[in-house]
Amino acid sequence: MNSIHDLFRAHGLVRVRDGRVLGGVVAGLGRRIGLDPWPARLLFLLALLLIPGSQILLYPILWILMPLQRPGEFLAAVNHPAGAPQPA
Repeated sequence: MNSIHDLFRAHGLVRVRDGRVLGGVVAGLGRRIGLDPWPARLLFLLALLLIPGSQILLYPILWILMPLQRPGEFLAAVNHPAGAPQPA
């Protein structure tokens, strides 16, 4: 399981500690693509209305697979790809 967590962490897909409501999954996905948590949640709800049920299955799976953000960990943004130097 560590390899999956390391892979997600390397791509900047982590559950955030701040700005989360339930598990931090949608906030983490939103931050990864450059959105604040609330617009990401609205997009998640809109997708739920368009394709009912799929997000209900996807959210718990991502909750398990996405590692929790470490204290002080830099979140990779779109302009900071994996492997790029990160600010200290």
